[in-house]
Amino acid sequence: MGSDPDSTEDEPPRVLLHMPVDVRNAALVVLTALAILAVLRWASAFFIPLMLGIVFSYALSPIVDGLQRWRVPRALSAAVLILAILGGAGGTAYSLSDDASDLIASLPQAARKLRDSVTSGRTAKATPLDTVQQAAAELQKAAEEAGGGSAAPPPRNVARVIVEKPRFDLREYLWSGTLGLVTGLAQAVLVTFLTYFMLVSGDTFRRKLVKIAGPGLAEKKLTVQALDEINGQMQRYLLVQLLASVGKGLVVGIAFALLGLNHAAVWGVAAGVLNLVPYIGPVAISGGAALVAFLQFGDVRSALLVGGVATVIAVIVGYLLVPWATSKANSMNAVAVFIGVLAWGWLWGVWGLLLGIPILMAIKAVCDRVDHLKPVGELLGD
Repeated sequence: MGSDPDSTEDEPPRVLLHMPVDVRNAALVVLTALAILAVLRWASAFFIPLMLGIVFSYALSPIVDGLQRWRVPRALSAAVLILAILGGAGGTAYSLSDDASDLIASLPQAARKLRDSVTSGRTAKATPLDTVQQAAAELQKAAEEAGGGSAAPPPRNVARVIVEKPRFDLREYLWSGTLGLVTGLAQAVLVTFLTYFMLVSGDTFRRKLVKIAGPGLAEKKLTVQALDEINGQMQRYLLVQLLASVGKGLVVGIAFALLGLNHAAVWGVAAGVLNLVPYIGPVAISGGAALVAFLQFGDVRSALLVGGVATVIAVIVGYLLVPWATSKANSMNAVAVFIGVLAWGWLWGVWGLLLGIPILMAIKAVCDRVDHLKPVGELLGD
């Protein structure tokens, strides 16, 4: 059949979309981003203490600024403040060290008791998993009988290779643990001195960034606005996290004391500290508290009650109060923040989970004021 020459007149006009994206520029951006991620992962031992020092300086700078307005030198006020924080943390850890040691020593016994309970429950009553495994064994046996009654004999003149697991070397374990402890102490000292020097410097780096931002007044103005927004959002976020951690620690400690759980003060301090680690911290507190409660009370219901109370507190604080307060203080998209925190956690581990949100805040403040990066700021915002 021939085509109708008038059919083309009834077709709607075609619309061609011209994408305003250059393939070369997009590939260059992707390669640059991958290179930055590789450098951040490779040099994590440098960047993690640097970011921790910056975050701590943002958290403590309002106190040092206030003391400076009272004519206290910045060097003296920063030194006294850092020494007071270290002394308070050390005193708290020393006062709770005995309870913490007893709690840690009871964890293997609790795990052993839980394993025995699960094993005895399986022997008393077959679980669906045991039934499925038994059915699979029967099917395998039937298949072997259908194929000839027995499995094929192993070939002759074939050397058997037995892979032995390396034996536990206590000296190597102690050596690696000592190296890890020394590395952690060295990084803590580095973060302490970096925080001190940044507090003493005040707004020196701020003025230098404004100076090198560009010769025009517009560039300097955008730099000042970005730095002001980063400063304000960071301090508000850290204030929210501090109040949430202190409140959660008090509530968890009081709740566990009312439930009769031993070492309730240690659990309160641990809940407050681990509250700073998104997603992983609350899970660790709930699971550990339930395990220790099972050892102490010897009852699964009591363990579930303790773990359930910890989970309810974590949900109220972490998914209701903190997001509400954070949204009031900082306009950030919850989905983008969740994905970003997961990405930083993959990049730097637990430290990435801790530093992910402050880094995303700084990135958003910069992207909102750069024309080519405004789509990134729009994705991170509400």
